[in-house]
Amino acid sequence: MAYIVALTGGIGSGKSTVADAFARHGAAIVDADVIARQVVEPGTPALAAIAERFGNEMLLANGTLDRAALRQRIFSQPDDKSWLNQLLHPLIHRETQRQLAQAASPYALWVVPLLVENNLQDRADRVLVVDVDVETQLARTLARDGISRRQAHSILAAQATREQRLAVADDIIDNSGTAQGIEPLVAALHRRYLELAASATQQD
Repeated sequence: MAYIVALTGGIGSGKSTVADAFARHGAAIVDADVIARQVVEPGTPALAAIAERFGNEMLLANGTLDRAALRQRIFSQPDDKSWLNQLLHPLIHRETQRQLAQAASPYALWVVPLLVENNLQDRADRVLVVDVDVETQLARTLARDGISRRQAHSILAAQATREQRLAVADDIIDNSGTAQGIEPLVAALHRRYLELAASATQQD
């Protein structure tokens, strides 16, 4: 198993931008959001179970999951949300472990938006937080997702606070500037993580 660096940050913080920069340095990327989509792709048992419980209106015309409809359905139904979590979380966890075990680089960057909310920080060797101020989060989310300011505020309110994330951070990238501005920070952390991974291997 590779040395695991968990990357997290609030909505609009630029986690993907940072992860892409690490990928260019050769780090293996294991993305929880990508895996969450993979486990409900057409033909999967999980998608069949969702359609059976909630009906075919949860499927788009092309047979893929209608995420917006499902979100709306479980938002006001705690029992449905609990059922969905019990279905998906073990599948996501199993696929995450498989991808981490197969990582071909000395360390793997595990991208987990809800790391703090789901109390997963102990599953990583190190935690990297992508940090921006709340106003920047709101501005980027509004520009990217085309949602109302009120919706953006409610998403932020449902996530861990900036302070809660920073409290578990081993490393922090301030991503309030440009994408180019984070390149030297990522390069320095990449070198650091290679050193940490090497020393962890020696101790094993």
